[in-house]
Amino acid sequence: MRQFFGKVLQKMMKAWSWVALILLAILIKFSSLYPQFIENYYSNGLYPVISKLQRLVLGWIPFSIGDLVYGFFILVIILKTWQLLRVLFKKQFNRQYFLTGLRQIIFFFLFVYVFFYLLWGLNYSRIGIARQLNLNLTSYSVAEVDSLASTLVKRVNYYAAITTPQQRDSFFKKRNLFRETAYAYQLAAKQYPFLNYQPKSIKPSIFSYAGNFLGFQGYYNPFSGEGQVNTTVPIFIQPFVSCHEVGHQVGFAKENEANFSGFLACRLHPSEFFRYSVYFDMFNYTIYELNRLDSARATFYLNQLHPQVKADREELRRFFKKYKNPVEPVIMWFYDKYLLANNQPAGKRTYSQVIAFLIAYQKKFGREAL
Repeated sequence: MRQFFGKVLQKMMKAWSWVALILLAILIKFSSLYPQFIENYYSNGLYPVISKLQRLVLGWIPFSIGDLVYGFFILVIILKTWQLLRVLFKKQFNRQYFLTGLRQIIFFFLFVYVFFYLLWGLNYSRIGIARQLNLNLTSYSVAEVDSLASTLVKRVNYYAAITTPQQRDSFFKKRNLFRETAYAYQLAAKQYPFLNYQPKSIKPSIFSYAGNFLGFQGYYNPFSGEGQVNTTVPIFIQPFVSCHEVGHQVGFAKENEANFSGFLACRLHPSEFFRYSVYFDMFNYTIYELNRLDSARATFYLNQLHPQVKADREELRRFFKKYKNPVEPVIMWFYDKYLLANNQPAGKRTYSQVIAFLIAYQKKFGREAL
């Protein structure tokens, strides 16, 4: 493997490759300063072609090719680290070794940067879903969050009461989960054409169990176009997680927009369990925010919850507690910085900013639209 990887790098690291990557990196950074350009020519131009081609080529494969690629690079990093330790132990570390290694590292990260943003990452700089729906996003008041919580507690209680155990159990079969996720977007595209999702490529993550310790429920791989879902998390959040990842696939890179995209699709699905999943998540985001603003009102709504919702919230709390470990906060710190670097100034709190979209949507279309 060492010789193979070395030969590949040697062939790639030609002078013209450096020039091409540097010019592309500059072009990417410059174009990201113009959201309207990105919206018109990338998010609604080049990206749909790239993503559909990726899903067409790899979507039919039942396992994640992207995860295998990630696994390969993890092995390479481990191997390179071991080689470095051996060199240090044998006292063979010198200036030439350092410069060669530094060039390889810079080239690798430059290569990843360019292809990450060309294949998907430029969507971080688009105008986004609020413009497509003509939503007026503003800072919200305590009263508006309270009103949203009032709506959502009724929705989540309603679907908790009518969802049967058989409906829940049916989604333990992952082919059902992913088929119905695609169907949710098929229905949503009739009302919101920008949510068109064909062909599909949503799969279980090979690293699901590791994800429990690292703190992720799903992720999008821009290099393969696949959406991965951690299928070991509690079943009642999996439909929304799956719809969230498809939100990334259709071009919404920011986490609040992927959440809102998932909401628009998930709530239109005829399955009561799919609808329960989305309202469960939206209620949780809202009640956490309301608790921060007015804890008494948050307690009032928590006391109104259906017993099944209370049980699911407790199960989710126990699940996160079970996998709590010293590594996760470190991973989440880096992830927070990653979000900050990609036009999401709230960092991890960007997920909960879906509340602003829900409030604006309720203002425009009425409470019944939620």
